[in-house]
Amino acid sequence: SQRHRRSPKDFSRDRILTFSTVILFLINMIKRALQDELDEFFKLLQPGQVAERRVTKSAFCQARLKLKHTAFIELNQSQVAYYYEHFESQTWHGWRLFAIDGALCDLPDTPALRAHFGFWGSRHGDKGCVKGRQSQMFDVLNHITVDAQLGPKSEGERDMASRHLAQLEANDLLLIDRGYPAFWLFVAILAHHGHFCARIKVSHNKQTRQFIQSGALEQLITLSPSAQARSICRAKNLPTDPVPLRLVRVDLANSEVELLITSLLDTDTFPASLFGDLYHQRWPVEEDYKLILSRFELENWTGLSHEVIYQDFHATILTKNMATILAQPTQPIIAQQTAARQYRYQPNLTHLVSKFKE
Repeated sequence: SQRHRRSPKDFSRDRILTFSTVILFLINMIKRALQDELDEFFKLLQPGQVAERRVTKSAFCQARLKLKHTAFIELNQSQVAYYYEHFESQTWHGWRLFAIDGALCDLPDTPALRAHFGFWGSRHGDKGCVKGRQSQMFDVLNHITVDAQLGPKSEGERDMASRHLAQLEANDLLLIDRGYPAFWLFVAILAHHGHFCARIKVSHNKQTRQFIQSGALEQLITLSPSAQARSICRAKNLPTDPVPLRLVRVDLANSEVELLITSLLDTDTFPASLFGDLYHQRWPVEEDYKLILSRFELENWTGLSHEVIYQDFHATILTKNMATILAQPTQPIIAQQTAARQYRYQPNLTHLVSKFKE
């Protein structure tokens, strides 16, 4: 725990608000008035007829300032590593299947948070607001957030995405939305021995336009960096050599054409017919953001400093993952009990979250 204390002297005295107690309280989904939550929490630890005030809101706020939000990041990394080692996770062709995606979240409007995250006006002339940018690398088959980040809205999605790559293992497959494709990001993924399938704009470059006009279902291409891409690669210490990739056309039901670009070049193992369903498996990451905002009430922040915001964010990710992992062993039981029914049933996360508190 020493790595995640503001000072070596912090949490050194034998007090009620120990290092671990502060962490346990912060992952207990604090949604009501802070003092009420504290009273109920310590009643849970030391049962009594009524909730006795053992810790004041002021004392807790002072104690949490001694804690770095990085404690929740490391706890989540340990939890995720334990999950993949001890649980039977679902895979795609034996590979972990991740989506990288981002979302914005509203933050309290204070001078400190304006300075840290930035203040954004409305294009419609309404009052502006403070917003943060979330980004996560999400296991779409097992609904686990492998890595999560929060930063200023001004921070680029691609830069945040590139920092997730430290969690990649060989042959992990990333599903990427059309706002992300860039030569340097493709090279960065390959440099981490991963693979990707990305939606790309039809008008991305001359090669993509010619491919769509040809009417072909797929095509192997060599993607060369532009002068700007070479400059970015050099700045990030990435190779600038041309990269062999594959374009795949997916005709949607509404007559729209979806264009995918992938590093999966083996047309026998990965025929073009796989890619429509493969790319659309990224949808659970969108649903996960809804879960974070609605069920875990991420934007119900418990303080007004940027460190508190980071604590709340990463504590929420840790708690959400914990709930998801604990629910997974029930899936085979549910499948057995509902085998004769038409649809596939899953654990009800809304009920789980309500039972998970305390």
